[in-house]
Amino acid sequence: QVQLVESGGGLVQAGGSLRLSCAASGRTSTTSVMGWFRQAPGKEREFVAALSWTRGNTYYADSVKGRFTISGDNAKNTVYLQMNSLKPEDTAVYFCAVRYGSVIRTRPREYDYWGQGTQVTVSS
Repeated sequence: QVQLVESGGGLVQAGGSLRLSCAASGRTSTTSVMGWFRQAPGKEREFVAALSWTRGNTYYADSVKGRFTISGDNAKNTVYLQMNSLKPEDTAVYFCAVRYGSVIRTRPREYDYWGQGTQVTVSS
């Protein structure tokens, strides 16, 4: 199994920035995709961004494109989500996830392992 631990969440005012980290351990592989999802109370878990270690590409949800940046440090088995120009609607629990393979997917069911999540709250 793969263990994922998110960190970096917190409370920030609208327009501010946060940087989330996700450290992976266990049966890690560079033949994988790591992604970020978020879930607000009463809403479905939604895709935010993902990075393919294999192909080196990234993909973003339209709602965050231009504001969020996903990046990775292969040596540390860690991915980051730099969140800028935060809006109140970005408030959610943010989850890190990993799937084995090379293709980025956007449905939660397509990911194999999940972290416990970190709360991001954006105040207005």
